[in-house]
Amino acid sequence: MNIKTIGVLTSGGDAPGMNPAIRAVVRAASFYNIQVMGIYEGFDGMLKNQIEPLGPRQVKNILQRGGTLLKSSRSAEFRTKEGRAKAYKNLQQNNIDALIIIGGDGSFTGGWLLSQEFDIPVIGIPGTIDNDLYGTDFTLGYDTATNTVVECIDKIRDTAESHNRLFFVEVMGRDTGFIALRSALASGAVDVVLPEESAPLEDLLNELEKSERNQKTNRIVVVAEGNKIGTTHYIAEKVKEHFPHIESKITILGHLQRGGHPTCTDRVLASQLGVAAVEALRENHTAAMVGIQKNEVCITPIKEAIGHQSELNTELIRISKILST
Repeated sequence: MNIKTIGVLTSGGDAPGMNPAIRAVVRAASFYNIQVMGIYEGFDGMLKNQIEPLGPRQVKNILQRGGTLLKSSRSAEFRTKEGRAKAYKNLQQNNIDALIIIGGDGSFTGGWLLSQEFDIPVIGIPGTIDNDLYGTDFTLGYDTATNTVVECIDKIRDTAESHNRLFFVEVMGRDTGFIALRSALASGAVDVVLPEESAPLEDLLNELEKSERNQKTNRIVVVAEGNKIGTTHYIAEKVKEHFPHIESKITILGHLQRGGHPTCTDRVLASQLGVAAVEALRENHTAAMVGIQKNEVCITPIKEAIGHQSELNTELIRISKILST
């Protein structure tokens, strides 16, 4: 297929690295003499025809910016076949031959449906801080988010040590514990509570008892929000019942993890994947996601990317437990 115009959009939760990816798509397309149309506000903007041309000069000075130039949203109407038909009509009106979608599994599901129903080529770029998409070692925003968490924990540790306190730090991770595990290991946390593990509360209590025997003066427990034990407040209350003499505090980092300038790693990854997405379309790939595995660009069918669960590196769990003594 001779692609003359590509539409690009960001959808779902924002992630550091989306702007560098937009820049890479626009400039790679320009290199290959392909026009790019920016679709603002995700699928909702596609429905409202919020579509404008994007050229190389319009994406200058966004490489270092967090968030997304194109804005993002979620659209209930697009989940209906009628809504997707309306969106496709707007794509036709703007002479858009193919789509590049930067987002997570929900965004890719929408893109896959559009490609199947209207035979339009769609390529996904994984943009989510959760790092939970199958088919890539890293997603855009994950490295920046974990660096943000580690920076926060380093500051919390100063207070924890000054007052001999126990801190529970809640991080994002509704279904996966990638952020929690990596940041816990990097920050020297005494324990980490993950959605993937069904470890009982007693395991955490045992780790805290061990740290007390080892005379640790500050203790950090990283808690993924989607863990199976309960809310961070519930965990803190149960720990207090067993260690009434220990003063504990809770810090919920929340959307702080989504913001900030993308790291060098995320900027390079976004640049690689932006170029790869444009080239994948030129090579007639569709309904696929570009990713990085073992430092090589790879292409995975979207159905596989959203249909399989990306797995934690269990070796990091083992190392974390060894080093927490």
